[in-house]
Amino acid sequence: MPSFETHRLRVHDTARSPRARHAALRTCVVGFAVYGFRATYHHLSRSARIPALLESDPEALVRAVEELHEARTLWLEAESAFVARRRREKALGGRRIPPAGPDRAWVRLRRQEGSLAHCPDPTRHPTEPLPTVVSRILNDAVGDPYCRACGRDAGVTRWRTAWHIHRLCAACGVERARERTDLNRAVAEAREEQWRRIWRRET
Repeated sequence: MPSFETHRLRVHDTARSPRARHAALRTCVVGFAVYGFRATYHHLSRSARIPALLESDPEALVRAVEELHEARTLWLEAESAFVARRRREKALGGRRIPPAGPDRAWVRLRRQEGSLAHCPDPTRHPTEPLPTVVSRILNDAVGDPYCRACGRDAGVTRWRTAWHIHRLCAACGVERARERTDLNRAVAEAREEQWRRIWRRET
């Protein structure tokens, strides 16, 4: 599969149709979905002002992918430093990561595979630029009781999906906890309709 950078260049390629460039942006979001794919896509649609009719402003796709690229670069640089540090520590015999501190937080973040601050409700997520939020996540070692994405302790609100009840940061919508529940088909249909509208950039 072509890399993030390959698809980023495709977004910039004005010889491609706006739809093809949009498809390349989608692949980039799949590769680095800070809030999860749907919420990250919604954030970029809003922050870059991607119109419903792509032909009316195709450069919005460039604005979106460059915001994502800048955030991803911060992540990759920090991850590279973490990996190099752990290699040095292992070479000196320090194979165990301390139970608290930034390295333990890094282990948790790396297991999330790109969704650094999952937002189950795709319309509720931090509104600051992605690089600002990623920097905050990387620089805040532990988080609790503060939200690692917005830095606030604003309490939680509940939000339901088909199979889960999510507890979200009341300030920015990042998931703090979740619990499994019985399937609710009406909620499932409503959430899918919400996503269809987001994908068409209607909301």
